[in-house]
Amino acid sequence: MSSIFDRKKIIPRFKWIALALVVLAAIVLIKAGYIAITEKEYWQKVASQLHKEGVETKPVRGNILSCDGRLMASSLPEYVLRMDFKAVKNAGNDSLLLEKMDSICTGLHEIFPERSAEEFKQVLLEGREREARNWKIWNRHVSHHIYTQVRKLPIFRMNPNRGGFHADEFNARQHPHGSLAVRTIGSLYGAKDSAKCGLELYYDSILRGKKGLINRQKVMNKYLNISVKEPVDGADVVTTLDIEMQDLAERSLLAELKDRNADVGVAIVMEVATGDIKAIVNMSKTDEKNPDCRTYAEMKNNACSDLLEPGSVFKTASMMVALDDGMCDTNYVVATGNGVRDMYGAKMRDHNWSRGGCGTINMVKIMEKSSNIGVSVIINNFYSRQPEKYVEGLYRLGLHDDLRLPIVGYATPKIRMPQKNGRGNYTNWPATTIPWMSIGYETQIPPISTVTFYNAIANGGKMMRPRFVKEIRKDGEVIQSFPPEVMREQIAKPSTVEKITKVLTSVVSRGTGKKAGSKAFAVAGKTGTAQISKGKAGYKSGAMHYLISFCGFFPADNPEYTCIVCMQKSGAASGGLMCGKVFHEISEGIMASKVKSDPRDAVEDNEPSTPIVKNGNIGAADYVLNRLKINTDSDVYQDGAKPQKSLWGACTSNPNGVVLKRDDNPTDRNTVPDVSGMGARDAVYLLESCGLKVKINGRGKVQSQSLTAGGKVKKGAVCHIILG
Repeated sequence: MSSIFDRKKIIPRFKWIALALVVLAAIVLIKAGYIAITEKEYWQKVASQLHKEGVETKPVRGNILSCDGRLMASSLPEYVLRMDFKAVKNAGNDSLLLEKMDSICTGLHEIFPERSAEEFKQVLLEGREREARNWKIWNRHVSHHIYTQVRKLPIFRMNPNRGGFHADEFNARQHPHGSLAVRTIGSLYGAKDSAKCGLELYYDSILRGKKGLINRQKVMNKYLNISVKEPVDGADVVTTLDIEMQDLAERSLLAELKDRNADVGVAIVMEVATGDIKAIVNMSKTDEKNPDCRTYAEMKNNACSDLLEPGSVFKTASMMVALDDGMCDTNYVVATGNGVRDMYGAKMRDHNWSRGGCGTINMVKIMEKSSNIGVSVIINNFYSRQPEKYVEGLYRLGLHDDLRLPIVGYATPKIRMPQKNGRGNYTNWPATTIPWMSIGYETQIPPISTVTFYNAIANGGKMMRPRFVKEIRKDGEVIQSFPPEVMREQIAKPSTVEKITKVLTSVVSRGTGKKAGSKAFAVAGKTGTAQISKGKAGYKSGAMHYLISFCGFFPADNPEYTCIVCMQKSGAASGGLMCGKVFHEISEGIMASKVKSDPRDAVEDNEPSTPIVKNGNIGAADYVLNRLKINTDSDVYQDGAKPQKSLWGACTSNPNGVVLKRDDNPTDRNTVPDVSGMGARDAVYLLESCGLKVKINGRGKVQSQSLTAGGKVKKGAVCHIILG
């Protein structure tokens, strides 16, 4: 044992090893202390670059939906395309980039036809020369679809550290239906999640959600995200808006605004039973200084914020106060004379005073002819000595109520109450106030309050609060509901409501509101024309500026919807003629959409039952027709082989089936294709495949196209197609 383990030789060795370890440990401790004290700040900076704590992560903003759940505003990713030429050089791919430069630029030109391949080449070469790290390839944000197309190009498909191509991602707010109700829906400031107006602003905290937190740690030259707190996505807001009604109201109003070159137009459609706002349009001329401008956009929520004197639509309220107070009945007669009457030193005129006026007429005729003298005389006779009773009657009708709308910046009506001093004299109430207030002056009421009042008449006297939002949803489940809310159970006696409804029906059938009527159903309503102040000079500014309107409900015998149409314009103006026409188109369109009939009733015995098939992708048409067991005389399949891509051609229907004829060369990128007879989807696909921009008008099949088929394609040119 002792011969194997020689202590005299082994023990000294262990001592030297132990001493070396002690010295090494001391060196490590000294170095650690030096780093901790002397180099502390340097290594803290290095650590901060490798590790980041408490980085905020944004949630996905909630959607805004129509009443049937269709998207009206949604957050979708958009990208800024960039290039890191330094990364390309460091990865040794600079020569490869130069080799593939032409094919890259050609591909970019096909994706963005507005810029030529040579222009793209100049942009890329300039960035390469500067060795830029975040060089913009394209100067606008692009969709995810475009981003994936660019990502497929040579070099760009490589890892960003080797190929250099990368993109900054943003959550952009998109409106799938374009500008439809955009002022009511609201918008955000650019790509920021900061609400600007409308429902986006009012429900911002609900739509925004809650931010999350992550820690970022750099490992192997890549950042790993370690979740600390998950973001909570925003909830969805379900509105009461109906997309079809909104589109109908917007198109009808816009056409009349352009024809009349009006400055501002408003249209609101409200559901009688619930108070739901089904459509709300706010159109303003984009260039007020140019009298010939006929371009309009939603720039302000005029329907909720405009405080203007309503004019003759207010006469309905005046007559209701007199009827409800029992001051008179609909048979009450007024001698309006020749259409001009002195009212406390001021001249009151009827619209037909130059033609001799209305003579002696009862209340029904007064409303039918919209006689200013008739209404003002009735109210002045009964309320001139007690004007506060008249104003109390207006308040009782709900015209002065705060509607508490979810629209930031909405206005409340202004109807002043008479005030007396200590001696019993009125201090804010000239003798002319009652006559002029009774016909819609000296008060300021936004259109939304007027339509709410008329909706109460249609609803038998029950006033409903205008409802813009039905519910809040989260992950498909309802987390908050907003049921219809009754503001006033009864604004007037049932007998008063019944009488005024008959009067308003007569206004449309026999009076100034004929243009708003319909042959298919009864309409009740009232026209309005009021001169409004324009500029510092007020009513004496020169050219007359008018607010014209029509407010009513339909069908009059069983009301379903209330609608108001208002326009502000200079020159000749007529609420019945101009706004009544728009009301007519809106009401007819809404009621026509509600008519349901059996499709079999539309097929006569001597007509073929073969469907009409649009031109376009006949491969898809053949697939559908075969499953409907409809005979197709087709050359879709050649040699019995199923095609691997879309087939294009023309379709012709006959009593025996459908003939499908192929066109093997419909997408020559240098030639404008013939898209006549196609549906919108196929037509847009073919035209955009050639680098053209497309604008569509109408519905149905393509009837005409602005660019001649067979002509040479000019990249980026606009082709207008008319459907019918």
